[in-house]
Amino acid sequence: MRYKLFGRTGLRVSELALGTLNFGRRWQHGAHIEDARRMLDEYARKGGNFIDTSDSYQYGESEEYLGELLEGRREEFVLATKFSQWATPDASILVTGNSRKAMVTSLEASLKRLKTDRIDLYWVHYPDEVTPTDEIMRGFEDLIRAGKILYAGLSDFPAWRVAHAATLDDWRGYTPLAGIQVEHSVLRRSMEYEFLPMAQALGLGLTTWSPLGGGVLTGKYRNGEAGRHEAFGGLGFVAEEDTKQTAVINAVLEVANECHLTPSQVAIAWSMTKGVIPIIGPRTMAQLEDNLAAADITLTSAHIDKLD
Repeated sequence: MRYKLFGRTGLRVSELALGTLNFGRRWQHGAHIEDARRMLDEYARKGGNFIDTSDSYQYGESEEYLGELLEGRREEFVLATKFSQWATPDASILVTGNSRKAMVTSLEASLKRLKTDRIDLYWVHYPDEVTPTDEIMRGFEDLIRAGKILYAGLSDFPAWRVAHAATLDDWRGYTPLAGIQVEHSVLRRSMEYEFLPMAQALGLGLTTWSPLGGGVLTGKYRNGEAGRHEAFGGLGFVAEEDTKQTAVINAVLEVANECHLTPSQVAIAWSMTKGVIPIIGPRTMAQLEDNLAAADITLTSAHIDKLD
């Protein structure tokens, strides 16, 4: 596992982040605590140190698992979590969205579940379309100065709002915006036109979710099959619905066959060539081991061209 600096933070994070959406069983689909422990141990053994979770994952159980699993080794990891969605099915509207009240209330609850006194990287999970950007950044700065979080980032915000937020931080002398998180895979590449050059220009770390297209790039779901059983009805799943998608999936399968790799490994290795930090989200040890192997793969320029 190699490491890279995350934006302008000075944090040295592993080139693959461990997403823990599947740590927990409250969505009726995910890993039990002991399976999660084994996966975290294996991720750490391979050099991984960047954990991505959210207060909404498994209705808070993902954070609860991590609170238990990180006891005694908290400082070995960069711990990132998010707020804005619902940590419980009946969550009040006052603890969802991007308001400062939601931010502070959600953070305090996450700190308790995670059994820690601070979050290394705190994300707004998604824009609520009503809270002004300057209010969000002021709230983040207050939490940073209070020592509750070290850095802040924006997930799934439009590029213009990310640029606005980074500019506000610079103008006001706030702690610089640390990074952005967006969807990206060989099937979903729109972020390369704005987010990728923006991250490079503004010194932002860039993490990406769903590098496997929600599973379709594994090669297991073909020809429009969209019945995959997963939490929230296949969140992030990109069904094979047109000839362009079919061509991309076929290219991934061809490269995998030529290189004696799995399609998942090819898809993740390709993502890493774009300078991003893919977030893998395994549910089983077999999936984790398969995904982690991508860190040791160097695709040839010919194979990258074929996938591009």
